[in-house]
Amino acid sequence: MLKEGQVRIPSGCAISGFINRNGERRSGADIVTSISYMKERSNGLGGGFAGYGIYPEYADKYAFHVFYDDEATRKVGDDFISEHFEVVDCSTIPVREHPGIGKAPLIWRYFVDCRTSKLKSNQLDEREYVAQCVTSINHNIDGAYVFSSGKNMGVFKAVGYPEDVGEYYKLEEYKGHCWTAHGRYPTNTPGWWGGAHPFAMLDYTIVHNGEISSYAVNRNFVEMHGYHCDLLTDTEAITYIFDYLNRKLGMKLEDAAKVIASPFWSEIESSAKYTEKERGILRYIRANFPSLLVTGPFSIMLGFEGGFMALNDRLKLRSMVYAEKDDTVYVASEECAIRAICPDIDGVLSPRGGEPIIVRLNK
Repeated sequence: MLKEGQVRIPSGCAISGFINRNGERRSGADIVTSISYMKERSNGLGGGFAGYGIYPEYADKYAFHVFYDDEATRKVGDDFISEHFEVVDCSTIPVREHPGIGKAPLIWRYFVDCRTSKLKSNQLDEREYVAQCVTSINHNIDGAYVFSSGKNMGVFKAVGYPEDVGEYYKLEEYKGHCWTAHGRYPTNTPGWWGGAHPFAMLDYTIVHNGEISSYAVNRNFVEMHGYHCDLLTDTEAITYIFDYLNRKLGMKLEDAAKVIASPFWSEIESSAKYTEKERGILRYIRANFPSLLVTGPFSIMLGFEGGFMALNDRLKLRSMVYAEKDDTVYVASEECAIRAICPDIDGVLSPRGGEPIIVRLNK
């Protein structure tokens, strides 16, 4: 009889998340509890979390979370960050020893401001400047990886089961208005600290259950527009796609979802549910962004400054359910993960394939 670990589980991975529309913050212990109820969907090769609103004392600073292979690499990374940013505070990220977490890299955190002189000399807006610096570190400094770079948010990830990762990073000591989580069962990519989910660029974070068959095409497109996919996994490209469409092009998230999970041409032309104006938008998207269409089974959660989005592939080949209770919206791979932290939810629904759930803070 085959045992776990001896057979590939294509429907594996677990995702969970919630957001409070009023910005009320909840302990990171809640999201750790939620993802722990889907342990059988993971195998200990990767777990991680993203929290929003967790650094109110540095809310206007960029928070860099960085993995370093060793002290020599940290010195190189320190020098680069100090040259390009005003460092307000830096230290190691607090962790506790945990039997489920193996040998760790050096894990540092920096709170930084952009240097005005650098912005002027490079003629870049602030967010593009930060994105280019993060890309430069990850691509050019061997053994250094900035795995989180937004304001008032942070990513925490490692090789291990997600509940062990949450305990390792002491997430019960953080509070956020939005949390997402991932438990990984790798498909075609290795398990390593940088390759665990979530993936981040600025405030955009992605957790993903599925397998991207369009990775080569997606990767070629984003790398032609200044990104580098150095992390050995398909999900990284999805993060860059949202950054490109939403931040660089200014495309609404509703339309970005149509790019990634666009209806089939036959549905666009024949379905009675679309108005002629909607058909025109969908034709434009299919014709102009074919390389950003994500194919293969997936369910993803996108965290961003001020909101949260969940999206299934067009054929809904991966499970995802959502529910609401008062001002909080919950999304997870399975209902048990929601009821574990909100037993009295009003009801659980399953979104249609390709139709995003987008929740924004009221403020």
